[in-house]
Amino acid sequence: MEYTYGATIAFGILLGLSAVLNSVLVTILPKILFGMQIIGTVYMLYLAYQIYKMDSSNSTDNKTGTFISGILMQFLNPKVVIFTLTVIPSFILPYYTDVPRITISVIAITLIGFFAFISWVFFGAIFKKFLRRHERIVNVIMALSLLYATVMIWT
Repeated sequence: MEYTYGATIAFGILLGLSAVLNSVLVTILPKILFGMQIIGTVYMLYLAYQIYKMDSSNSTDNKTGTFISGILMQFLNPKVVIFTLTVIPSFILPYYTDVPRITISVIAITLIGFFAFISWVFFGAIFKKFLRRHERIVNVIMALSLLYATVMIWT
């Protein structure tokens, strides 16, 4: 759980930084969203490919993460950084520009992220054996889901 708390704190910090950065950038560079969509699309296609070809038959179980490792992994995780840089300008700034509402949005998204992460940990522990047994089909489904999410960026 320490790892989860650290990851949640870092997620909230990244969202807050993103809100500030994007509030400034949206007024200065209105076309930055298009570039972020392209970068996000390329990265998601890369992730779909990596998941499709993944083979964990040689992997070993990892040790329990710490609070600090949770924070560091969130700041080093490109998926989280890209998400936090795109969620604010895509879903918050078109509707709200005042600081109190942006702050409430950052807190709400952080809490949603915390509950999503807790769910991921909980269901991962429950379904670990099943997922390892059916790894290939799960990887194909996950890769196809990422491809679908990539298409949805543009719709």
